[in-house]
Amino acid sequence: MSIETLKPEPVWQSFAEICKVPRPSKKEEKIIAYLMEYGLSRKLETIKDAAGNIVIRKPASKGYENRPWVCLQSHMDMVCEKNSDVDHDFEKDAIQPWIDGDWVKAKGTTLGADDGIGMAAQLAILNDKTLEHGPIECLFTVDEETGLTGAFALQPGFLKSLVLLNLDSEDEGEFCIGCAGGRDTQAFFDFSKTPVDKATIAFRINVNGLRGGHSGDDISKGLGNANKIMNRFLWNAERMFGLRLSHIEGGNLHNAIARESYAIITIPESNKQAFLDFVRVLAENIKTELATNEPSLQIITQQAGMPDFVIDQDTQKRFLNAVYACPHGVIAMSPDIPGLVETSTNLASVKMNENKIIVNTSQRSSVASSKKDIVDMMDSVFLSMGASTTHGDGYPGWKPNMNSPLIGIAKESYKNLFGNEPRFMAIHAGLECGLIGEKYEGMDMISFGPTLRGVHSPAEKLEIVSVQKFWDFLLAILKSLK
Repeated sequence: MSIETLKPEPVWQSFAEICKVPRPSKKEEKIIAYLMEYGLSRKLETIKDAAGNIVIRKPASKGYENRPWVCLQSHMDMVCEKNSDVDHDFEKDAIQPWIDGDWVKAKGTTLGADDGIGMAAQLAILNDKTLEHGPIECLFTVDEETGLTGAFALQPGFLKSLVLLNLDSEDEGEFCIGCAGGRDTQAFFDFSKTPVDKATIAFRINVNGLRGGHSGDDISKGLGNANKIMNRFLWNAERMFGLRLSHIEGGNLHNAIARESYAIITIPESNKQAFLDFVRVLAENIKTELATNEPSLQIITQQAGMPDFVIDQDTQKRFLNAVYACPHGVIAMSPDIPGLVETSTNLASVKMNENKIIVNTSQRSSVASSKKDIVDMMDSVFLSMGASTTHGDGYPGWKPNMNSPLIGIAKESYKNLFGNEPRFMAIHAGLECGLIGEKYEGMDMISFGPTLRGVHSPAEKLEIVSVQKFWDFLLAILKSLK
């Protein structure tokens, strides 16, 4: 069965087409061309700004000409994560969606329903001349996933609307009315290359099988972090067996919890058996600790070919100490909204180039002063260990407005359709609404979408039945806005 036959067909057909178009963050040229052609071929006003953001405007249906402009908004890029055994080029290959019971998934990669399903709903609305609505503009932004670049670049006057429906939430029936702000911290350890001791033996340590997930939505779920797990092995083995580090890679994107890591190390050959016994025991301990949340965790140690060099011992020690001390996870829960993470940090990735180890982390908080505090904490950890640090520009949060007229309309529309009221909440993820609201003073906003799970990982899946409800509500609220 093809996803194009699922209900509502206009949305699923659009989503199937979007899956064919590569759209990695910062490399959205192909999806930009697709969207431009989509709008222009239907004789709709279609504009691209200097950043690559696109707005497509559709006139009001008959009898709705006096309604206010409303903006439907989603981002066109997707997180590109795949399982290590999957051969997939995100810059060239189509995503391969398939139906698994009540869900749509992708074969070994992220599905891109974040936020491809929002885009699909927009395209379906632009294409349908029978719908009832006021004047609509569909905004498609670039590079949301790696820095909210498109939203940052929006200029005054690009939009006509003062009502915005963001289609980038992940729980049907839950409407987001606020979100966290965020900022990234990057640490750099300069190292020198040291010759390998001839009396040593080399091993490759692999940590994989972790679930991964969104560094905002999933940070409170007790998921394993491959970088923290790997460092636990290295830090202890350095002290116990004279371990020397040659190479390390772990994690990928700043907004994803690290799923995989590997390291190439050496130890004195005389410590081989003691080292292997230590690794086996510690691996079993960690698997036991994480058994409930990470049942597929694998920690594998194999003998490897001798590397060309090891990292100088001073840098190695400072780096391992810093990563061990580096916080990861929830820092504070909201005292006002039950269950909402207020402040967190994610140890996202560890990479190496010719002479540097690069550690990427991301901090989030719905309180501006707390966001600064956790960023300062990261600086303190890394600077105290001799690293240098840089920071991204960051992005603002979105403060909830419970007096919003849009909230009242959304509540009534949802209840009329489904017989119960939606839940209104704030989330710990970053949304473009914060930036858009900052640029367009007075913008009334909500964010909603169908149900997604496992976003930012190859486990990403989209609940089929929730897409119909998402679509029905979207049409109802468009008809109700006055």
